[in-house]
Amino acid sequence: MKRFRRHGNELHRERIKQDLFQFNKTVEHGFPHQPSALAYSPALQLMAIGSRSGAFKIYGAPEVEIMALHDETAAVTQIHFLPEQGQLVTLLDDNSLHLWKLKKSSDGLSMLKRESHFELKGQPGAPPSVTTITVVLPHSSGDVLFLGTEGGCVFVVEQPSFREQEARTITHEAVLQNVPDDYRSRRSLGSVEALQENPRNPQQILVGYSRGLVILWDLQASQATHHFLGDQQLESVAWQRDGRQIISSHSDGSFHQWPVSNDRLPQPLEKTVPYGPYPCKAIPKITWLATKQRTPFIIFKGGMPRASYGDRHCVSVLHGSKQIAFDFTSRVIDFFVVDEGGSESDCDDPSALVVLAEEELVAIDLKTPSWPVIQSPYLIPLHCSAITCSHHVSNIPIKLWERIIAAGSKQMTHYSSKPWPIDGGYSTAPEPLQRDLLLTGHEDGTIRFWDASGVCLKPLYKLSTVNVFVTDADHNDNLNQSAEDEWPPLRKVGCFDPYSDDPRLGIQKIHLCKYSSHLAVAGTAGQVLVMELNDEAVDQTVACTLIDILQDQDTFKWKGHERLNPHEDLVHFPAGFQPFALVQCQPPAVVTSLALHTEWKLVTFGTSHGFGLYDYQQKRSVMVRCTLHPSDQLALEGPLSRVKSIKKSLRQSFRRIRGTRVSGRKRTVPGNGAAKVQEANARLDRETLNEMELAPVQRRIEARSADDSFTGFVRSLYFADSFVRDGSYHEPSLWAGTNGGTVFAYAIHVPPVERRMEEPVTAAQAKEIQLMHRAPVIGIFILDGRGVLLPEPLEAAHDLSKSPDMHGNHMLLVISEEQFKMFTLPKISTKTKLKLTAMEGSRVRKVSVANFSSSRAEDYSENGLLVLTNLGDVQVISLPTLRNQVRYECIRKEDVSGIASCVFTKSGQGFYLISPSEFERFSVSPKWVVVPRCIIDIDEGLGTRTSQQKILQDGLVTKPNSGETVPSQQKCGLSRQASAGSEGDGKKAVEIMEHALLNDERVLLEIQSTLESESASTDRLSFGHLNRNSKNVAGVQSQGQRMINGD
Repeated sequence: MKRFRRHGNELHRERIKQDLFQFNKTVEHGFPHQPSALAYSPALQLMAIGSRSGAFKIYGAPEVEIMALHDETAAVTQIHFLPEQGQLVTLLDDNSLHLWKLKKSSDGLSMLKRESHFELKGQPGAPPSVTTITVVLPHSSGDVLFLGTEGGCVFVVEQPSFREQEARTITHEAVLQNVPDDYRSRRSLGSVEALQENPRNPQQILVGYSRGLVILWDLQASQATHHFLGDQQLESVAWQRDGRQIISSHSDGSFHQWPVSNDRLPQPLEKTVPYGPYPCKAIPKITWLATKQRTPFIIFKGGMPRASYGDRHCVSVLHGSKQIAFDFTSRVIDFFVVDEGGSESDCDDPSALVVLAEEELVAIDLKTPSWPVIQSPYLIPLHCSAITCSHHVSNIPIKLWERIIAAGSKQMTHYSSKPWPIDGGYSTAPEPLQRDLLLTGHEDGTIRFWDASGVCLKPLYKLSTVNVFVTDADHNDNLNQSAEDEWPPLRKVGCFDPYSDDPRLGIQKIHLCKYSSHLAVAGTAGQVLVMELNDEAVDQTVACTLIDILQDQDTFKWKGHERLNPHEDLVHFPAGFQPFALVQCQPPAVVTSLALHTEWKLVTFGTSHGFGLYDYQQKRSVMVRCTLHPSDQLALEGPLSRVKSIKKSLRQSFRRIRGTRVSGRKRTVPGNGAAKVQEANARLDRETLNEMELAPVQRRIEARSADDSFTGFVRSLYFADSFVRDGSYHEPSLWAGTNGGTVFAYAIHVPPVERRMEEPVTAAQAKEIQLMHRAPVIGIFILDGRGVLLPEPLEAAHDLSKSPDMHGNHMLLVISEEQFKMFTLPKISTKTKLKLTAMEGSRVRKVSVANFSSSRAEDYSENGLLVLTNLGDVQVISLPTLRNQVRYECIRKEDVSGIASCVFTKSGQGFYLISPSEFERFSVSPKWVVVPRCIIDIDEGLGTRTSQQKILQDGLVTKPNSGETVPSQQKCGLSRQASAGSEGDGKKAVEIMEHALLNDERVLLEIQSTLESESASTDRLSFGHLNRNSKNVAGVQSQGQRMINGD
């Protein structure tokens, strides 16, 4: 009878788990890695960006994102929107063409579906270059595509059938019929470099060849009517709006203007070398835009003087006598111009220039006389300086949110006031349920605040710690810009700057208290800054306290970098977070752990040498504990001189091998208390495992040697008000866990508020726990008498959580790499524990406490441990019972950098880097799923602004920036991957953008170099190269087609 009752309880529990847990990979934040193609549709007001990995995305208004991925792994080299059809053609570097169409899914959301694909076939025996496509021109009729090739022929292909019209092929022989003999004899045509349709006569197209010849081809007569005989290698051509002139750019940095008249062999009206007379680089692309004032805009890429500025990445804008070369810090891929002229207008009337560089997207306002940059609402380069750490804060109070936005708005004054020019489609995603912040620390000493509440990761505020210290870094970005009256007139644009003048400035740890508006940041050179939010700019000095972690131990000598010296004079700090206390650790090793308690006005920090406690109200050190073991010599070498000797490496390897061989047959030594304890623990482990009914395969935990390097490395720090010394009196305490499996507990005496400035804060050691297996301590938590995690500082005071139960017995949870162990307080006796179960050695890498709300019952939720292992699995462990609830495959185990970059939220979500510039967002809670939900209307007016405005007037939805509410047709539950159940059974696989990074090992090397810090090195991670795992999507994928729904 008991067996049947138990089975019924298990079924009930499984149903509850399905309501509490569901794994979804939802959206990518940031800038696409290695972009390779750009396209723009004026009719739809949409932009498309393709990458070398075979993925491409369509962007419109904020939160309008639709993504697609080719089955092939080749790079996307060109994207073209087909006129007036809501279709796209993509060209891959394997010479295949693919037709995509925007369609509506069953729930009314827009999606991309691949209709067909095509490969141009040559004659048998012909070299591949004959049919290698170099240029694609979709004709305005929408019936055909013109394909220029390396062999010099132009093929005509019907669409959507992709059937070749051989009779309309433009061949060499037809082109050369009316070319002068001397021009024909001295050069071949070369490859087709340009195809452009006459904007006023669709029966005429320009065909440009690499050797310099440009012809005007009449489609009806099938013959060339004009020959433009260039004497330099051709790069690109463009039409004037009225069809009376063309402009061509060349490899010597010049451009030529040609008339289109009755003369079949016209001569150029003007030849210009904009940055001559010295030799210049090629101009790969040029465009000519007419204005109402009759003064055209000429915009081109490249053309800089080869000797002095050949390494610059520039896009130049010429307008009358005004000329500026916009200078980018990464290679320019392509650009387009947004105009307000309309198809029937006589002028283009350009309003914005949009440039896609390799590391960022920049839009420039051409209507404002100073041509300022337009603030982008998406595609922000997260990696403008390499990301070194991340910190997420959920449910920000509205007052703090508004103050951060106000401080950030003062940093945005140099941007244009014009709205984002690409605003096609509209989002139907519901408003975020709360305000969330994602803070990223960077290599250049900056912290960036991002709005992580919705689909778009929006920049709010940038904080720099550079001006606190005396360094060689250049604090003024404008010093690197040359004045525009100099020649060439360079203007630096964009924010991508991968170079850090001083690596010691790198941010390693961040802790923000959302209730007190206090922020603690710690860096690579042992610096710890405590800051407070101020709405006004101030000039002040920052008090610095030196803390000797080694406590004058003469046997150790630091061999690493020197510490950073703070400014002794007054320093100007703008409105925002301003430092008021500085702690400098000696030796200046990287800070590996950080905790802030704003109610007690204390901050604690740990390095590879020990940890300290600092009173930032009285600005004095409270206590220091050195955790170095005599064998921890490597902890003193620093990142610049960390070189293990071959002897030591071999010795440690053989020691581990010996330990593995004899671990299964250890004998108890009489009188050895430690051995008895170990035997008792082993017996308790077996009993506990039988009670908890874990999987039958249980990996044995091997005890680690105390001689292993970096045992004193401080991995975790935790403040708690609990029972440390006796069960009748609770008091403030500090808990610290090390890499050697040791946990230190200190009882802290904090004076009452009225005597806080007069009496010192004191700390005395109360406990020391040594885990028998000596695995690194990843996390420490204390649960109250109800089994609930103790609230954050000031959380209960603000009535945002229940007051903790201070009458029952508290429990200490120690999480090591190997196991979860619950102790009673204050006696420190083992209550229960859970070992990780895996066939291949699973170890904890990240852990956080999260609240999981039921998707069915609004008033039911559970707290649990959100765990990420070195195998890339995400697990949920129940509290306080320590039972494994669910396990999902999230990140491939080879992606060490992605695992190291992961950060959890308190609502059961997570972020990790899938490339140096992109965060992947995932959720384990069905209630918190942030996904793009957008509609691009192509049935009525093909999605033009007029038709979309009509839809808005009909009351369907509004654009995000319209200020009106957006009704949600569905709960926020659409995702690209949905799997309920403990092991993720029944998943439906479809590849999305993370898949695209599988084939490029350079991605991993870049992420790995970004995230490798001293802490990662000391943790002895086994770095590998990246092979991405597949994602699962609530959708269906057949072999012949792929559909990406609503994202």
